[in-house]
Amino acid sequence: MTNPPRTPRIYVDADACPVKDEIYRVAIRHGVPVSVVAGNFIRVPQDPLIERVAAGAGMDAADDWIAERAGPGDVVVTSDIPLASRCVKAGADVIAPNGKPFTDESIGMTLAVRNLMTDLRSAGEVTGSPRSFAARDRSTFLSALDQTLRRIRRRRTDLAATSEG
Repeated sequence: MTNPPRTPRIYVDADACPVKDEIYRVAIRHGVPVSVVAGNFIRVPQDPLIERVAAGAGMDAADDWIAERAGPGDVVVTSDIPLASRCVKAGADVIAPNGKPFTDESIGMTLAVRNLMTDLRSAGEVTGSPRSFAARDRSTFLSALDQTLRRIRRRRTDLAATSEG
């Protein structure tokens, strides 16, 4: 008999995350614990499901903290493409704050485009800024997070049923 899958957790790359309140609401509704990870102190609601993590001031301290822990059955919320890549490779479900999922199929191209844009900017090219966060993005994110948690729950139920039978 195999060990039951561990409890899913939502990891939030919190420093510039515009959907933290939405994450808290969905997590509490689903009973899923949340780790809100930032470089330094960040305010979070007083709820036993919500953990605040001050990962330290190092350049990638919060990213490293999340990447070392996230795995299959977990959800990572980040707009940081290199962190998303690390977490996808570790088997986590990764969602950007605008609701866009990062997957095995999409992360390679997304990382390549990000690196190209970084190179163009460092060479002095004007590439434009990312579009601003819109109300539609918030709605899309809520739907994507809810669907992802439901899919994880189904996978866990299916896995438990096959390991019992």
